[in-house]
Amino acid sequence: MLDGVTINQLRTFVAVCDAGSFSGGAKSLSRAQSAVSHAVAALETALSVELFERDTRRAELSPAGKSLLPDARAVIARTEEMKTRARSIFTSGAPQLSIAVDVYFPRKHLIACLQQISVVSPTAIVNLRMTTMQGGEALVLDGECMFAVTAADVPELKPSAIERHRLCDTVMVTVCAPSHPLASLGVPASRDEFSRHVQIVVTDNQPNSEKSSISVAGERKWLVNELGAKHDLLKAGLGWGHMPEDVVADDLASGALVKVDRHAWHLRPLTFMISRRRGHAPSQAEDQLVSMLAGESGVEHRS
Repeated sequence: MLDGVTINQLRTFVAVCDAGSFSGGAKSLSRAQSAVSHAVAALETALSVELFERDTRRAELSPAGKSLLPDARAVIARTEEMKTRARSIFTSGAPQLSIAVDVYFPRKHLIACLQQISVVSPTAIVNLRMTTMQGGEALVLDGECMFAVTAADVPELKPSAIERHRLCDTVMVTVCAPSHPLASLGVPASRDEFSRHVQIVVTDNQPNSEKSSISVAGERKWLVNELGAKHDLLKAGLGWGHMPEDVVADDLASGALVKVDRHAWHLRPLTFMISRRRGHAPSQAEDQLVSMLAGESGVEHRS
């Protein structure tokens, strides 16, 4: 039924409503009154309703017309918005933001930054890849991503082709389920004590990548390839592990997870780096996003 509706018909309908008459609508559109009448009649046929009362001299809306007028205005407004975006893209091109972000990077802060980007660069096209270990730099090398947010402890994939710049730190905590033996120790756990229990560790899921273990206490470990799985296994009591504080804040507050104090084993904040191809000239939108990611919300900035 709606296939025959055109923007021209909707504009004509709204113009007649705003002017209060077909002649007034024709004048505002600089068109012949017969053309305006024809457009409205065609719209009524396409919608299978009468938009105006036929027994009045003025363009008086029918109940259907009153109901559909806000919809017509909304469609026209969205069309104008689309045209504005198209002009912006034609003038400067749509900003492309292809980024890879390590799963340990504070998720709430990442989302807040993307929300800001959607406001300051509404035409930006974002391609977000969540990666682990060397996965982000692999995407940069392949040309799939402009830059990657990489954990500093992860070995550089190809230093001759990629350069790193410090971005920020995030606080890490050691956690387990309340049912886990480490939760009932009553004293800070030594590294030897941690090594007696299974540690849940996120590892790289890229083929042929260099496998690395960060802050691993011993040989008893289970490997997963993404942070969500690690989070679920920890809450199920299947092991202990280090997690970004922002990810487990609600679990710690509710008691779904408990923080395990460490004895003589310092767990420093996790440092993140921006990984780019050497010689890459960042766009304005890219610079804006990197500046936002380095902000204070959810992370500790280091100059």
